[in-house]
Amino acid sequence: MSKFMYLFRSNPASYKSMSAEQMQQTMKKWMAWKETLEKSGHIKQLGERLDATGKVVRGKMKAVTDGPYVEVKDSIQGYMLVEANDMDQALELAKGCPILEGDGTVEIRPFVSM
Repeated sequence: MSKFMYLFRSNPASYKSMSAEQMQQTMKKWMAWKETLEKSGHIKQLGERLDATGKVVRGKMKAVTDGPYVEVKDSIQGYMLVEANDMDQALELAKGCPILEGDGTVEIRPFVSM
């Protein structure tokens, strides 16, 4: 088994336009997907939701800028660590993520074994 990180990206504005009922339905889908992955033993760490604010430190000058997403419209909403046989299985598991029903993405990054 190999470990992968799922990075969930979406446009924060898409959540702000949801009604309370739509938000509740989305949360139910997230919980159902998470439970499916937990029951099958794929979740190694559930991760956390991330706030849209933050700072970035760049280069040798250690320049600090506000917000990690100044030049993009999508932001990282959270992450999850999963275990799968290989990238193909990690990809198939990610296809069940509710964020894909909106304009979001799941970035799948394998961990490097050392």
